[in-house]
Amino acid sequence: MFIPSLIIAAIIVVYVVSIYNDLAKLKTQIVASIQEIGNQLKRQAALIPNLLETVKGYLKHEKSIFQMLTDARKAAQKAEKSGSSKDINEAINQIQQAVPKLSIAVEDNPELKADKTVTQFMNELTDTADKLMYARRSVIDLSQAYNAKLVIFPSNIIANLFGFKEEKGLATALTGSHVEVSSDEMKDVKVQL
Repeated sequence: MFIPSLIIAAIIVVYVVSIYNDLAKLKTQIVASIQEIGNQLKRQAALIPNLLETVKGYLKHEKSIFQMLTDARKAAQKAEKSGSSKDINEAINQIQQAVPKLSIAVEDNPELKADKTVTQFMNELTDTADKLMYARRSVIDLSQAYNAKLVIFPSNIIANLFGFKEEKGLATALTGSHVEVSSDEMKDVKVQL
């Protein structure tokens, strides 16, 4: 009778330790993912201005685009300093808004398409925006997995026992046009070359 009780107690202890370790691991992964967003913002803040200066000679007439890029760089630097989810989201959104407008400017000026400097700049902008989006997605996924363990039985008991609290991830409003799909957005995209 004593040995089966020890086995059951050992199984419970192993389970508790396993859940605790899972929660602790997810929490550290969330912190690391947020740090990766900062890392990508630093990359953007260092890389984009240098490329921007090189490309300015080719796109002098596109002042509004340069203003958007400058504003995006400033937003990235602000987000890097503050670490605020709001500032991070704003910086990511500004870069993502600048990329299509820069593409349009280059499409309107065919002589620029062949220029390696402009092409490299566009590739770096796209790469930076993609890396920021991936880092942001990682924070969202990890926060979701962590928070799910806080509410799912029986891991929620262990989480409460050890004082694990909800992680907000990236704060985003749950209502608004960004979570709605318009009828135009639901139509199939037709591409004609």
